[in-house]
Amino acid sequence: QPQLVESGGGLVQPGGSLRLSCAASGFSLDYYAIGWFRQAPGKEREGVSCISISGRSIRYIDSVKDRFTVSRDNSGNTATLQMNSLKPEDTGVYYCTRRRYPSCDPSTWPREDFYDTWGQGIQVTVSS
Repeated sequence: QPQLVESGGGLVQPGGSLRLSCAASGFSLDYYAIGWFRQAPGKEREGVSCISISGRSIRYIDSVKDRFTVSRDNSGNTATLQMNSLKPEDTGVYYCTRRRYPSCDPSTWPREDFYDTWGQGIQVTVSS
């Protein structure tokens, strides 16, 4: 049974940093791109980032570019989202998810229907 589990969320002040981790079990990350999504209160879930199998193809939503960094460790079967310079609008539940394909196509990476396994989500709150 494929499973993803997020960790590392919490409460942080504006301008602070958090590092989210995603641990995969029941399958190997070697064969899948990984996405990160988030859902703010009262809003639809949105794609935040995607990283391909090799790590050479990476996508970010415009609002997090130059602040967030996605990475992966295939040998450890984990993925990471480093979030710096956090803003209150980054508040939400963050999910890691397994993409059905090995790459992060620029037109489809933010679409939820291109992902087939989701973590339970973890809360990130940016507030003073």
